[in-house]
Amino acid sequence: MLTQFGREIWIADGPAVATGGFHYATRMAVIRLSGGGLLIWSPIKLADSLRAEVDALGDVRYLVAPNSLHHLFLDDWRRAYASAKLYAPPGLRKKRKDIDFDGNLGDAPVGEWAGEIDQVLVPGNLITAEVVFFHHKSGTVLFTDLIQQFPDDWFSGWRAIVARLDLMVGPEPRVPRKFRNTFVNRRAARAALTRILAWPAEKVLMAHGTPIEEDGRAFIRRAFRWLTG
Repeated sequence: MLTQFGREIWIADGPAVATGGFHYATRMAVIRLSGGGLLIWSPIKLADSLRAEVDALGDVRYLVAPNSLHHLFLDDWRRAYASAKLYAPPGLRKKRKDIDFDGNLGDAPVGEWAGEIDQVLVPGNLITAEVVFFHHKSGTVLFTDLIQQFPDDWFSGWRAIVARLDLMVGPEPRVPRKFRNTFVNRRAARAALTRILAWPAEKVLMAHGTPIEEDGRAFIRRAFRWLTG
C-alpha cells in the first residue's frame, strides 16, 4: 500500500527477501515528476493492488535500481510497463545480462529528471557502488543499503548476534560495519558525502530502516561520522 511521504513522493513496503542467509524487508519509492510521469526507485514485488495504486498516480516512465543489489523485481516491472526506461547502477549490467537497460546511473542526474532529482554516486566500496538521490520538492535524500536499521526482534539466533555486531539493529539507522570496512577508497567516499551534505535535506529514506522525517542533514552527518572523523 502506498503512503505519501512528502510532496510528490510515496513509499510502499513489500515482502521480505532472502539473501546471504538473512531476510531483508523491502521498500520502494514513487516520485511524480512535474510532467506527470513517475519514477520508481528500488521496485518491490509487483502485486495487482500495488499496480492499481501506482497507475492512479500517473504513468510509470522510469525504473531505477539504485545499486547492484536491488534488482530482483526489475523484470516484473519491465514487463508490466514496457514503455518505461530502465536505468542501471554500476555493476548491474554485468549481473543482469538478461535485462536490456536504457541507460546508466552515474554521478549526475539523468536529463529526464534533472532539476527535480539530484544524484551522487558513492564509489569505492567492494560490496556495491550506490547512487544516492535527492528529491527537491520533498527535501528527501534516498539511500538504499548504505544506511540500515532493523527492529531488535527481526533476527534470531546467530543472525541476531551478527546483525548486532554489524550495527544493523539499534536506536537509529546506521551504516553497517560491513560497508564501513569495505570502503577501499575513503577519499572518494568523503568527496561524495560532501556533495550529499550540501543538499538541503529535511528527510531521509532508506530501503531498510525507519525513515527520518526531520533534521535530515544532521542525521546524515551522524550516520557518517565514522568516515569524516
